[in-house]
Amino acid sequence: MALRRSRASSPGWPEYLADRAGRVRHPLLADYFAAGCPAPDTPIGEASLVALDIETTGLDPRRHAIVSLGLVPFTLARIPLREAQYWVLKPYRELTASSVTLHHITHSEVRGAPDLADVLPEVLAGLKGRLAVVHYRHIERSFIDSAIQHRLGEGLLYPVIDTMSLEARLHRQSPWARFRRWLGRPPVSIRLQASRDRYGLPAYQGHHALVDALATAELFQAQVANRFSSETPVGELWS
Repeated sequence: MALRRSRASSPGWPEYLADRAGRVRHPLLADYFAAGCPAPDTPIGEASLVALDIETTGLDPRRHAIVSLGLVPFTLARIPLREAQYWVLKPYRELTASSVTLHHITHSEVRGAPDLADVLPEVLAGLKGRLAVVHYRHIERSFIDSAIQHRLGEGLLYPVIDTMSLEARLHRQSPWARFRRWLGRPPVSIRLQASRDRYGLPAYQGHHALVDALATAELFQAQVANRFSSETPVGELWS
């Protein structure tokens, strides 16, 4: 079953997950897909959410690997930090000097770290039945899909709410944004901390998967409070 990746096709996510549940071979993936996701008309205030962030050895999932992963379950009302999870992972591709400089995870730290396959049951348990919230879905979704494909021979495509995409709707795609470009003004930054700054959220040290997952959860809460509502259907927000 093909899934077109556009806002107009977002009602296909529940059907897509149900279809995958009946076709995948690995029991971990079958369990994840069988948990499904909310119907597209579900109010976002009623959805179970989990903020997801990863750090990697580079930006290309075909050539680089995941070195850490953070999960922060949350709702629009609260973020129970005691339920957060964080893993440093041993990449199946070598760390690069530039990646170590960025996320400060060193060769000695990953030497004894588990492979993603070792913690995959916990990762999928934290994700299943929840809507993942990320900042720039092309990193989190692509890398996780590629990493699981590498280990299990089957991929993992899933719905996400992308806080960067929600900022882009206002600051890159709106008539106001087009007018700024016409005036020759530089585009508004939609990076994580720049986006948080616009909502008065505090500055955090970036490029740590757990901290960035928390930062993403807080940003999404602020986006809904300021631009949407708890009644906004999830189908208007996910990708």
